[in-house]
Amino acid sequence: DECSMPFVLAVDNVDFGAHVENQTGARDSLSRKHHRVYQLYSRTSGKHVQVLGRKILARGEDGDKFAQVVVEADTFGSQVRIRGKETNFYLCMNRKGKLVGRKASGRMDECVFVEMVLENNYTAWMSAHYSGWYMGFTKKGRPRRGPQTRANQRDVHFMKRFPPGEQPGPQNCGFTTIGKRGRRTRGNRGPPHTQP
Repeated sequence: DECSMPFVLAVDNVDFGAHVENQTGARDSLSRKHHRVYQLYSRTSGKHVQVLGRKILARGEDGDKFAQVVVEADTFGSQVRIRGKETNFYLCMNRKGKLVGRKASGRMDECVFVEMVLENNYTAWMSAHYSGWYMGFTKKGRPRRGPQTRANQRDVHFMKRFPPGEQPGPQNCGFTTIGKRGRRTRGNRGPPHTQP
């Protein structure tokens, strides 16, 4: 019997980084779409981002229904759309750099952001359409215009948090064991007691 060995071809002058960059920007209709509910905590305002229809603020308290957003990803890389769970409006950045809420429509290119995890473990959201412009807020929770933002500013730093009651935690997994005498006992009771 002869074994067929897989062959790996080495190709010279291939820029894998360029391939990843091209795939990151392309919409992917084959991969599973990821939709996750979060609250986006603003480092500057100390509150959560709210999608109040056309108006966007960072003044939401923990658990506020307008501060719950759905982060939708359908690309190979880190491009996402952010939608208000309560209002169904998308967070977008218009050509003047202003953050606005919009209903879903055919042209959503201004509503796509690149999610960037920073060295300080905060997340920044850069407009995919207007490169270098970030979602950011003032201390009072008002939106900053894109041209006034930079990645290293506190104003553009966010922490993704699960809404109260929706955070995934350890599942309560029960189990059944059979003791020496054949009695069934329910698991999750802690360590067995030993007799002296």
